[in-house]
Amino acid sequence: MNEFGSMSEVELLQTHGAVIEELIRRGVAKTRNNPIGDYTEWLVCKRLKLRAQGNSQAAYDAIDREGIRYQIKGRCVPGNAVQLSAIRNLDQHGFEFLVALVFNEDYSIRLAVKISHEAVKNLAKYRRHQNGHILTLNQSTVDHDGVEDILHLFS
Repeated sequence: MNEFGSMSEVELLQTHGAVIEELIRRGVAKTRNNPIGDYTEWLVCKRLKLRAQGNSQAAYDAIDREGIRYQIKGRCVPGNAVQLSAIRNLDQHGFEFLVALVFNEDYSIRLAVKISHEAVKNLAKYRRHQNGHILTLNQSTVDHDGVEDILHLFS
């Protein structure tokens, strides 16, 4: 049995809180929410040498030295097809590229792609009840025009 098996639910939550606080202290996480989004942004910025933007930027999360805007999304879910969170106001062209990471349950990365805005428009489907476009990623997404497999950058 691992050390967590003997802990109460409250102790587990307290440990989780302490871990989040340490991630914030290290600059990996920005909020106390689920850390996968913050971790993904931090990791993508580090590996692609991007400059993270504040939480006030609705359409993009980071920019490169030339001012190219990147929206960054990450998911940690089992299965082959992964639905990303809603992409709002896609038609307003608020980013040039979307970078998405799909994590295994152990936080290893199984899929990493850089997708042009045009390819996102072609691949995503508008869902009125979510008020945004939904992009589902799987291995066949990598074969689409405007999609670059960047998994090697995270090895």
